[in-house]
Amino acid sequence: MKKILVIENQTQTRNLYLDCLKAQGFCTMSAENGLIGIQRAKQELPDLITSAIMLPGLDGYSVLTKLRQNPSTAIIPFIFVAAKKRKADIRRGMELGADDYLLKPCKVDELLRAITACLEKRAILEQWYNAQSQFVLQPPSERDVASETTEKLIFPHNPHLSEVFHFIKANFDQPITLGDVAQAVDYSPAYLTSLVRRQTGQTVQNWIVQYRMAVARSLLLETSESVEEIAAKVGYQNPTNFFRQFRQHHGTTPHAWRKTHRNTSACLCRELA
Repeated sequence: MKKILVIENQTQTRNLYLDCLKAQGFCTMSAENGLIGIQRAKQELPDLITSAIMLPGLDGYSVLTKLRQNPSTAIIPFIFVAAKKRKADIRRGMELGADDYLLKPCKVDELLRAITACLEKRAILEQWYNAQSQFVLQPPSERDVASETTEKLIFPHNPHLSEVFHFIKANFDQPITLGDVAQAVDYSPAYLTSLVRRQTGQTVQNWIVQYRMAVARSLLLETSESVEEIAAKVGYQNPTNFFRQFRQHHGTTPHAWRKTHRNTSACLCRELA
């Protein structure tokens, strides 16, 4: 059952969305302001978040920015449901990494269609991750664990983004953010976000996470290092964030993934012997 977090300060609107989502079979949770919304997102790791912009304490733009900066919540699909109708407001939301932007008053069927589209896109990405996880990469060296093979499997060939991908490859083991990547390639964060989304349909943070997950899979298969050591090597200062994000991408824990895929590799080797 997919979990949806609704961040909305208007009680009547919030309850309307929650009731309709429950009727469609979703597991729902809510927050009446931005701070609580961020806390709930980190604790519950919902499959999708909807949020107003005009919120008490911390507005929706700030909520999205903080979620995108946190490794455990960076790739959760996010939909704005907002009363702000100016083109500049909508553009700002999309440049910050929102997956969709709906205008109030928003009909329930419109919201449901947007949620369905986002979840379907996420399912396609998960299938892609699973397909990539079948590749057995060459054992990485102590420092340069991101091999050229990993890079070719993960990053698309795109001359406009070669510097971006190169920076991610060189610095994925550090706690890099959108701002760090933008500064390295001499773009504003907003322009870089827009460029990467236009060229690839994804965000900068998505690409950072994808590369980290690929290297993590390689290390899980080819080394005997602990999951905690691997988490640190691929840029996670807090192993818990790595555990959560790995589970989000692969539907299982790093320990279970390692055991399953090592057993599969061993069986293949015996069949070929």
